[in-house]
Amino acid sequence: MSVIVIAFTTLDGIVSDPDGRGGTPGGGWMFRHGPEAVAGDKFRLGATLDEGVMLLGRTTWELFSQLWPHRDDPFSARMNAARKLVATRTLTDVSAWANSQILTGELVDAVKQENRDVVVTGSLSVVHALMAEDLIDEYRLVTLPTVLGTGDRLFPTDTPPIHLECESSQQTGPAVLTRYRRSGR
Repeated sequence: MSVIVIAFTTLDGIVSDPDGRGGTPGGGWMFRHGPEAVAGDKFRLGATLDEGVMLLGRTTWELFSQLWPHRDDPFSARMNAARKLVATRTLTDVSAWANSQILTGELVDAVKQENRDVVVTGSLSVVHALMAEDLIDEYRLVTLPTVLGTGDRLFPTDTPPIHLECESSQQTGPAVLTRYRRSGR
């Protein structure tokens, strides 16, 4: 079992408001390079979506549950069919997006007990909680050629050192997909 964090990021490490729905001044940066920069399986998840489980926080799940069920391309079908765990203390009904269930118990304990690969998308508070417990095995980052200077970062300034190994790097249009694994894992 691996915990894989996927994220669209800017050159300066900003991950907040990529689609502009948050209304931040720099929001919407993900689409400034055209839809082909972000469409489809840019993170090369493939069978991991079929066999693993997605882990989303409430805000990301609410956003995705409004978008993905209404799409019918092959990647959307895979996203809709994937099993999803929702880390929330407020939602009681996650039936709006197929194969979603509310994570029971504490987040860290649930991830430690999971026997499938866990793909964390968006959900920065979930990522930071797992990061604090040293549970993330891999980062798959699609970096777009934008510098914002301000916003929420995947790796906050107070993050202790994390030593990673670059597994691969591939240009996809204007973006670069880079896969990093924890050293020694």
